[in-house]
Amino acid sequence: MKVTPVERLFILFDETANILQEELDCTYLEALAESGENLFHNDILQDSLSEVTRKRLKRKYSDFIIASYAPEDIRKAFQLSILKGMKGHIQPNHQMTPDTIGFIISYFADKFLGAKTDLSVLDPAVGTGNLLSTIINRQGNAGQIRAFGVEVDDLLIELAYIGANLQKQQTEFFHQDALEPLFIDPVDLVVCDLPVGYYPNDIQAKQYELNASEGHAYAHHLFIEQSINHTKPGGYLFFLIPNGLFESDEATKLHTYLKQTVYIQGVLQLPLSLFKDENTGKSILILQKKKPGIEAPKEVLLATLPKLSNKEALDKMMLGMEKWFKENK
Repeated sequence: MKVTPVERLFILFDETANILQEELDCTYLEALAESGENLFHNDILQDSLSEVTRKRLKRKYSDFIIASYAPEDIRKAFQLSILKGMKGHIQPNHQMTPDTIGFIISYFADKFLGAKTDLSVLDPAVGTGNLLSTIINRQGNAGQIRAFGVEVDDLLIELAYIGANLQKQQTEFFHQDALEPLFIDPVDLVVCDLPVGYYPNDIQAKQYELNASEGHAYAHHLFIEQSINHTKPGGYLFFLIPNGLFESDEATKLHTYLKQTVYIQGVLQLPLSLFKDENTGKSILILQKKKPGIEAPKEVLLATLPKLSNKEALDKMMLGMEKWFKENK
């Protein structure tokens, strides 16, 4: 049976990570990061390895020229390896945005932005970089995309950085709390799988209009405000949001803020089959930052996406969406 490029790359990432994990006495994900660095630099960078281990790794790496693989194949294989490392040890902030959702957001980003030769994009909660990398790869002009990723977790941002290097993406990463001041110019597009929960830094939260009336602010509300602040007038924002975003005790303040700063272009509820249960269901919120000369859509694009395996329902919905774009864009 023929082995696909993704399978070949996954086997390489997995086997070399296992070797390094044993030798360096570290976690699988830390070892995966080390192996990714080796592949990118075409060298074995770990000085403490035994000669036997170095020879084993050289044999594994010798047949691979990473530049000969398509960026999407590299992304898929690297993210599969990350998923293996997360299995059974996942932390709340270590959950990865599924490929399916990345493809959907990428499709709609393309529909709203159109053909753009010089695109800047920001993910303020970049994690392992899967969502951002998917958007970049599917734009088809990765060399002309200026991308920025922000992440507070040191291991996740290291994995994102290595993945971007292997895919030859021009992404700048910032290891910091994304709700602290960002030294990033406004961008054309923001994509973000919003971190949901309370923000513990009450002092920093006071800098935001969406700070809570009392107690801790919602981090996901502050991320929305920070993202809008770093979007160009007329630029777009795509957020993965909990279905109950506009039902919380701070929802009125959020709705008022959005009405003042952006036009809501669409809310797309994702199939519940993508999530463990209905309580964890999510939607895609599409916003456009206000700009003189730009008007709100005649009607907001509201839809509940069917299962992607239901071709008939999906085709029917796509026809409806095409009609919406003709009438509103």
